[in-house]
Amino acid sequence: QVQLVESGGGLVQAGGSLTLSCAASERTLSVYVIGWFRQVPGKEREFVAGISRYDNKYYADSVKGRFTISRDNAKNTVYLQMNSLKPEDTAVYYCAAKSSIVVATSTSEYNYWGQGTQVTVSS
Repeated sequence: QVQLVESGGGLVQAGGSLTLSCAASERTLSVYVIGWFRQVPGKEREFVAGISRYDNKYYADSVKGRFTISRDNAKNTVYLQMNSLKPEDTAVYYCAAKSSIVVATSTSEYNYWGQGTQVTVSS
């Protein structure tokens, strides 16, 4: 069992930056694929970025070049650095973990989820 805790959300103006953190309280995150997803009311949860056990990184086209995913194994934390934020980035952001090698974009592939953190980008 892996318990994930997201933090770092908040309100920011368009063009600003935020860094989200995903921390695991017990199991080490280094053996898991970690994905960041986001969801707005009335829409399905969508893939944002993922990082494999070997630090291969994948991004949704909508965030490529603006968001960066990284992990700090010493702190057992995965980060999502979000720059040049747009109002359409407003959502609840979730981190998720899966115990395999390949990053997946489907929510059904992930075994463990955090509670989410709200990101609001004002225009």
